[in-house]
Amino acid sequence: MKSEELKRRLAAENIILSHEIIMKLERFAALLHEWNQIHNLTGAKNIEAIYDNIIDSLYPLTFIEKPKTLLDVGTGAGFPGLVLAIALPQTEVVLAEPLKKRVSFLKYAAIDLELSNVSVEAKRVEKVEHVPFELISSRAVTNTRLLLELTENISNEQTAYLFYKGSRVFDEVADVQHQLDYDIVQKNQRNYLYIKGKV
Repeated sequence: MKSEELKRRLAAENIILSHEIIMKLERFAALLHEWNQIHNLTGAKNIEAIYDNIIDSLYPLTFIEKPKTLLDVGTGAGFPGLVLAIALPQTEVVLAEPLKKRVSFLKYAAIDLELSNVSVEAKRVEKVEHVPFELISSRAVTNTRLLLELTENISNEQTAYLFYKGSRVFDEVADVQHQLDYDIVQKNQRNYLYIKGKV
């Protein structure tokens, strides 16, 4: 009953999603599990571990404002960008990922899951061209200062940021906090850095 498992875990975290979206998340987990056995896209080697990453990706939906446009930097195997795109079908989502095998998976998954709101940019984030995004997210990609610098051309004062961080987040924000309006939401080993704008 894998189906009930994801639904139960989402409910436990107060992440409210439709039945259709939960089914797409399950399909994504099955696809990633299948591809990962051949292409080694992520350290999440079984469905349970993939569900852990899905919950981690979606938890910020309990406290962020839903954006109209989202850029995910270094999406990798889909966390958090592709997962957020599934949960936010009204949001235009751009996934920036330079590694070819990950790009192949992201493009395949977007087609298979019929995600018309997703586009994949097979390039480093500094090469992405777009009007400023409402939200820029990133998980396990470089430090906060560098992320802010790399996305300067596709952000403005209204752009919010959602960075999935570990314990180093406190040192990183100390480095840039005078410029930022931010919150850090802690859950288990995760620190979600939510920057609501530049001061």
